[in-house]
Amino acid sequence: MSVDSKAGKQPDPHDLVDLSRLVSAYYTLQPDVANPAEKVSFGTSGHRGSSVHAAFNENHILAITQAIVEYRAGKGITGPLFLAMDTHGLSEPAFRTALEVLAANGVTTMIDAASGRGGSYGYTPTPALSHAILNYNAGRRDSLADGIVITPSHNPPEDGGFKYNPPNGGPADTDVTKAVQDRANEILAAKLSDVKRVPFAQALTASTTQKHDYVAEYVGDLKLVLDMDAIANSGLKLAVDPLGGAGVAYWPRIAEQYKLPLTVLSTVVDATFRFMHIDWDGKIRMDCSSPYAMAGMIANKDRYDVSWACDTDHDRHGIVAKSVGLLNPNHYLSVAIEYLFQNRGHWRNDAAIGKTLVSSSMIDRVGAGIGRKVLEVPVGFKWFVTGLSDGSLGFGGEESAGASFLRLDAGAWSTDKDGPIMGLLAAEMTARTGKDPGELYQALTAKYGNPVYQRIDAAATKDQKAKLAKLSPEQVTTKELAGEPITQVLTNAPGNGAAIGGLKVTTQNGWFAARPSGTEDVYKIYAESFQGEDHLKKIQEEAKALVDVVLK
Repeated sequence: MSVDSKAGKQPDPHDLVDLSRLVSAYYTLQPDVANPAEKVSFGTSGHRGSSVHAAFNENHILAITQAIVEYRAGKGITGPLFLAMDTHGLSEPAFRTALEVLAANGVTTMIDAASGRGGSYGYTPTPALSHAILNYNAGRRDSLADGIVITPSHNPPEDGGFKYNPPNGGPADTDVTKAVQDRANEILAAKLSDVKRVPFAQALTASTTQKHDYVAEYVGDLKLVLDMDAIANSGLKLAVDPLGGAGVAYWPRIAEQYKLPLTVLSTVVDATFRFMHIDWDGKIRMDCSSPYAMAGMIANKDRYDVSWACDTDHDRHGIVAKSVGLLNPNHYLSVAIEYLFQNRGHWRNDAAIGKTLVSSSMIDRVGAGIGRKVLEVPVGFKWFVTGLSDGSLGFGGEESAGASFLRLDAGAWSTDKDGPIMGLLAAEMTARTGKDPGELYQALTAKYGNPVYQRIDAAATKDQKAKLAKLSPEQVTTKELAGEPITQVLTNAPGNGAAIGGLKVTTQNGWFAARPSGTEDVYKIYAESFQGEDHLKKIQEEAKALVDVVLK
């Protein structure tokens, strides 16, 4: 993976997105439904694309929203729909379009309480929407609520995203997204003839459009999931950077309401994201787990005991500890898991740990050490929704810095990834243990070993990616990996038997997983070794050679 010469630096004017061109293209470009790149396509996190490439335009949002209206009607989902958006340049145009369709169809829609003041519209983090859905549906059997989140997550400023969360509050499963995707493409092909729509001014004042105070609800409930008193009384110096994202109005309220020693580094919203540091590939990307994007916070690590950032829709976290700087996401997941399961006495004794199959094996060793089962599932937070809902999972986390966990009383908090509680958890564990997350991870390595982990990308055609997604264990004939006997060859996740869309090979001290990218002509090799960098390189070399043979 080559690193761009601009990585870690702040952008110059030539690197910034042209917002007027972006918004103009949203309204004027017409997608060609015969072109797969311009059709509605739901990946693991909804439909994403850029308006200038005719991949995220008004017609897409009209069709998707109408398809969601029809889907929820067909499933008897008659409660309100919670509507959220982040601060990307395409989010507000998509918000307007979606509300026009929802109002025309008579769907009660809950928008942020700040919306409409002075022509502005409130921003809502993904976890705040998930939390709102769960709160509304608690104790109900019918008239359930669901939601739409308008966000491409941490993607570059030119991208837009549109995601549906059903009544369980989490990301929609593939059966739901396929139904919505297919119906939306039918609507596009029929030139939007089935779309119901009213003008935005009418939609905003419709009786079905109601204001919801997402900020007050989410902030007020944080004491149910975290020891906010311990943080308030800690004497620590804490800081958070919302990275110009959907949580900009939340952090000042959190600091004030709970009297936290928390500095909010910025509340600036600028859809060009000119305040970011450029990511590894030369793009502006609000990835709070990237050392390049987080270069500014890393440089200031000694000013605070713990600091953190969240991505644009606040479903991911990046933790900066004074002891080590930016924590690798796998390291922080491991620390959070050990701390939580030892400090949440009301959780079920059999509550398990949820991890994706490309997350660190340190999590497995921690789980064994604290006597908790580890549920290993394919990539995608949707696999944790049921467990977090019924309490059979205390924690669910992904290697890409997304996680959530149960309330103090073992109830469900959010069934989508929650960056704010993961940031505040870093403060809680530092306050209560006297050690920051970096120091706590060093203690784990002393106990369980010190793994090295890396992801690399390799070129692959669409046909090769299709082959990789359909591999069977029998196609792997070698018995060793990097000098160790192979203990498992997996094409289905051991935690739930679901297909992983690729391959994972494990040994006692290492593993690799290979998966095709859903958006690029590459496949991804994740690898980890508990025997150092040289052993990791051997795993990576043999993994690539093994996959290349299979793909011929």
